Amino acid sequence: MPNQRDYFTADEVRAAEAELFARVPEGMPMHRAAYGLATVVASELRARTGGIAGRSVLLLVGSGDNGGDVLWAGSMLRRRGVAVSAVLLNPERAHAKGLAALHKAGGRIRTAAQVSHAGAANSAGAGDAGSNHSAPMLDETGLGAPDLVIDGIVGISGRGPLRPMAAEIVAALRVPIIAADLPSGVDPDTGAVTGPAVRAEVTVTFGAYKPVHALAAPYCGRIELVPIGLRLPEPNLAALEPAEIGARWPIPGPADDKYTQGVTGICAGSATYPGAAVLCTGAAVAATSGMVRYVGTGAAEVLDNFPEVIAAQTISSTGRVQSWVFGPGAGTDTDANKRLAEILATDLPVVVDADGLTLLAADPDLVRGRTAPTVLTPHAGEFARLTGEEVGHDRVAAVRDLAESWQLTVLLKGRATLVATPGCPVLVNEAGGSWAATAGAGDVLSGIIGALLAAGRDPAWSAAAAARAHSLAANLSAHEDHRYAAPTSASPLLDHLRPAIRVLRTLAAK
Repeated sequence: MPNQRDYFTADEVRAAEAELFARVPEGMPMHRAAYGLATVVASELRARTGGIAGRSVLLLVGSGDNGGDVLWAGSMLRRRGVAVSAVLLNPERAHAKGLAALHKAGGRIRTAAQVSHAGAANSAGAGDAGSNHSAPMLDETGLGAPDLVIDGIVGISGRGPLRPMAAEIVAALRVPIIAADLPSGVDPDTGAVTGPAVRAEVTVTFGAYKPVHALAAPYCGRIELVPIGLRLPEPNLAALEPAEIGARWPIPGPADDKYTQGVTGICAGSATYPGAAVLCTGAAVAATSGMVRYVGTGAAEVLDNFPEVIAAQTISSTGRVQSWVFGPGAGTDTDANKRLAEILATDLPVVVDADGLTLLAADPDLVRGRTAPTVLTPHAGEFARLTGEEVGHDRVAAVRDLAESWQLTVLLKGRATLVATPGCPVLVNEAGGSWAATAGAGDVLSGIIGALLAAGRDPAWSAAAAARAHSLAANLSAHEDHRYAAPTSASPLLDHLRPAIRVLRTLAAK
């Protein structure tokens, strides 16, 4: 069972491709890629239209090998009876052998300028009832009416948004798009979208997953990997596999008791935000089977909801714990600062969230130099307060830099949540939706991380595994066994944490 999915930058993939081209016959990698792409497209045609022969596919073709992959795939589809039409965005630099293969197979080839002209002519003549054309009429865009479109405008060397002609064509499409390697207009390494870009239903990636596939998942759709024989380096970005998380989730063994499984300490909530204490503590209770201790002003509310929690008035009187969580709704006054300093002075793993991050932004020395595992869980605004800078387009570099600078683990929240620990690959969790973008959800997340740390899991794994369980719980909560989701909130998300853990453990058992 693989324990993670690895992602590789454009430079890493290009280097691996150069090594591959040197050891295999010329053209073989492109044929492998094209065959894989054609296979996925044929499967999509069958699923969406009920057949392959007699269906229609439009190719959007740029320059270079990415365009060549698409042209070769088009020739294979044409031989299976698909009507294939290619629009060349850069005719002078179109892949010659791929172009020849499509032409030989009987594909139709046009330039973007011809398409634009045809669209203009059709629009101008739309009201002429007496006109009689010998060729089939195009729609008003000049693109015809394909069943699917294959995006081969740019590959991993592309940067920046779509150029005007390509953007105009893509904007006119009203059919599903399958992207070759990545959606054009989306940065391959950062997932940044700074202008017009393709939004694909499916992305067929060649040889390796790229960061864009995790960092810009809404633009990629479903990801299909076509192996082409690349020899890749150790990754700098990876995602834990759900089955691996389920296999390592803390479950009581025959010799365990409530203490050996890990005792989580929670210092959260206030008179203003008692709910934060309830959500954070409840998450720690649900995440593992050990014990949770609570200290703070929200003891009454916490015990009303979770009578199994042991409450104390002060940190010093809390009793033995194996980790601490500080911050959700805890306030930023002098007393809160003293409690945070007291917790950080221990040699225990600590999660700092919410108000705790605001305190650290004002006094970073509270945490710098700490040798025990420490996890910070900022969203973009809190990240900016901690660093004095916005996250920017390159979220991976930003979270890695903060983790290295402060020598601790940083979980940067988002639909693609990132976890950076010095000396380790950045871990990414693509949530599959944004249902956890709701008040109080972060309080739940910090409680889960704290419980996993108390159970003895390392900080990077704890943060990434918690993010996966948290996002799965949010998705389960939003769907409630229905195909169509409805808005959810932190309380039902917490209610679905145990079902989410069961799903992960079921995957591990398969």
